[in-house]
Amino acid sequence: MNEVIGIIIAAVLCWLNFVIVDTYFGLPEQPGVKGARIIGKNVEKRGGDIAGGFFQGNILCSPDASAGTLMASIGYMLLGIPGGIIAALLIFIGNRLCADPGYAGTTGCLTATAIIFLTSFIGLTPEMFIVGMVIAIFTIMGISQVKSSIILGKIAEKFNRHARE
Repeated sequence: MNEVIGIIIAAVLCWLNFVIVDTYFGLPEQPGVKGARIIGKNVEKRGGDIAGGFFQGNILCSPDASAGTLMASIGYMLLGIPGGIIAALLIFIGNRLCADPGYAGTTGCLTATAIIFLTSFIGLTPEMFIVGMVIAIFTIMGISQVKSSIILGKIAEKFNRHARE
């Protein structure tokens, strides 16, 4: 498969994986770890959506599905499926160290491992997923926190996971 097309497909799959998993596990609803509230309120103060701000704060302050997806890609590249499972264990430990009560990171890591395995049959490589995940994280955290928080807030509303504050 052409590398550029593969990276674009991987970026879309990574973005969908981590946003859906993190939203399902309630990252937009409330700050799950210290620091997420500050980030959420700051994004809201600048005109963003509080739910999207909480989502961004949670992924910044704890290894959630974004980190899980990236770690799965790296683990899978190194060791195949066992590498993805080891990455999930490391994300689980990281969540406990951050006193994160959820399992979004571990779940995101396991679903990413499955996605990488399944898409390997059409020519996508773990390396494409590593680059794709970096691009996916950049779209959420690096381009415009305010605008991406609004998109994340709309997704949270669809999942009935919008902030309760």
